[in-house]
Amino acid sequence: MEPQWSIVQSIGATLGSRTREGIMMEQQLSPTRDLVSEAVFRPVRTGNAFEETVERLLHAVKLGLVPHGESLPPERELAVRLGVSRVTLREAIRALQQAGYVESRRGRYGGTFVTYQPAEPGPGDLRRIADDLGEDIDDALRYRQVLEPGACALTAARALTAEQRQYLQARLDDVARADGGSYRLADSRFHLAIAEMAGSPSLYVSIESTRLRLNDLLNAIPLLQPNIEHSERQHRAILNAILTGDAPAAYREMEQHVTGTASLLRGFLG
Repeated sequence: MEPQWSIVQSIGATLGSRTREGIMMEQQLSPTRDLVSEAVFRPVRTGNAFEETVERLLHAVKLGLVPHGESLPPERELAVRLGVSRVTLREAIRALQQAGYVESRRGRYGGTFVTYQPAEPGPGDLRRIADDLGEDIDDALRYRQVLEPGACALTAARALTAEQRQYLQARLDDVARADGGSYRLADSRFHLAIAEMAGSPSLYVSIESTRLRLNDLLNAIPLLQPNIEHSERQHRAILNAILTGDAPAAYREMEQHVTGTASLLRGFLG
């Protein structure tokens, strides 16, 4: 039998490559309910419960939905959400721990805590990852340029609750506070929060899948201060358009943002 840590590495390397089925979400989600609980920690559907459980946990970790240092939901609750036995869940958590993504602690303040942080990009990492993805890069970037502006416009057109508006603002504040090591994960969480609020489960899953396809590549882009400052201005403009209910402006601002990211990436790749 293949070692569990090898399964984790294999799933982690190909995360997001499969089309994911839609998930059931309420049309108005309270932001106090964790995004992960509704989207990532949905019931396992495939015949291999262990591998899909590993994949779901990796989604939460690699996209920053459960940030570094924070804990996964308690085992009893998480097993119910995923629809798997606690034995299967524990095996999956053990595999992630062996692979260095999480750490289990005992005691009153115990639990399973995220230890994963994206590695600082090294010389040649961007080119190596790009070569591995091949033509899939252009496909993912083009798909993202269609999906995210549409989701942003849908979110702006909805009657968001006060809590939902605060949730989006909190995710943007996380990006502004993030340092180099956590910036990309905070950025990912902000974008996925906007997608969550659009009210379309299928759209959210597509955006999550595309983000996963590009995750390692985006993490390998050098963090340049002028680029970060420009992105922060765009993020504020995006959120302002959403909070003022200006759907056309929300679409336009997000389109400019994701197009700029694509151009930056292509520039580094030559």
